[in-house]
Amino acid sequence: MKTTILVCALLVLTLTAGLALADRAPQTVYDLSGTLAAIGSDPVIVEAVKAQNAKGMKLSEIQAMDERWRNTYDTADFMLALMTSELGKHLLEILKSKGYCTNIFVMDNQGALVGMVDKVSNYWIGDREIFKASFSHGAGAVFAGEVDYDDTDLAYKCPVSVPVVDGEKAIGVITFIINIDELEM
Repeated sequence: MKTTILVCALLVLTLTAGLALADRAPQTVYDLSGTLAAIGSDPVIVEAVKAQNAKGMKLSEIQAMDERWRNTYDTADFMLALMTSELGKHLLEILKSKGYCTNIFVMDNQGALVGMVDKVSNYWIGDREIFKASFSHGAGAVFAGEVDYDDTDLAYKCPVSVPVVDGEKAIGVITFIINIDELEM
């Protein structure tokens, strides 16, 4: 009886560990970290984030905009402004040069959107791991999220976030959505 329980426990642990590893980003994603981190010091991106940070928005204002964002089901003008700005156009050019990328978006030092290629679900991302782990209280770090299957594109994707840096300090975050299938081709 004890042997059966022990074998079942080991089997559950083995299966659970296998599932956890299946969600982990493959090594090819981590191999990109240097290339993607270099984009975090791109002058167009840095200047846009500095300008947004200089506005000194209160978190309550950001959260009110997030509420409006989440309750807008089409792509409204205030959303399009983030895609058609100088930063949005620059991000599109970066996306086109990275065949494995499906979206790129940039956040300020509080996790509010500054620019994006395609609409994302929230305006405020400051409460999410893709922002918190990469911004790291201004220290900056590369963060690779879990791999998820995207039913819309029928592809496995993984977010990779890197700090936007001004000198040695993180002033924001840029997130790349990586199509794992394209990366591994």
